[in-house]
Amino acid sequence: MELKNRSAFHDYYFETTYIAGMVLVGTEVKAIRNGKVSFNDAYCVFEKGELYVKNMHISEYSFGTTQKHEPTQERKLLLHKKELKKLEAKTKEKGYTIIPLKIFFTEKNIAKLEIGLGKGKKVHDKRDSIKKREVERDIKRYLK
Repeated sequence: MELKNRSAFHDYYFETTYIAGMVLVGTEVKAIRNGKVSFNDAYCVFEKGELYVKNMHISEYSFGTTQKHEPTQERKLLLHKKELKKLEAKTKEKGYTIIPLKIFFTEKNIAKLEIGLGKGKKVHDKRDSIKKREVERDIKRYLK
């Protein structure tokens, strides 16, 4: 199962992507399996050399016990030190930000988060990408 952040590709150009592990509570994992994740306004930020994802909403698991999780809490991301240093250096440059792109489970049933180092698109760039997508869609319809 894979949950994608569709609006991210509309709003940003992505240079590189990374696969990161996440520190989660048990009920969060079950909610992700049910597809109860929202990427609206989610972004990643560095705090004391560690990377955290903010504003990613994982709904509460309805069958959970008394130990329920906070839906929009900060979640620590797990990456290698080299990757963290590269990302931190890039985000200090003007215009770069780290955006969560998708959540998926590996073969070992471990939840992973794909993050991308992106630069924001301008309004005219967004129009160009919409135009290009519509042309591709029309070509596919014509060829069918």
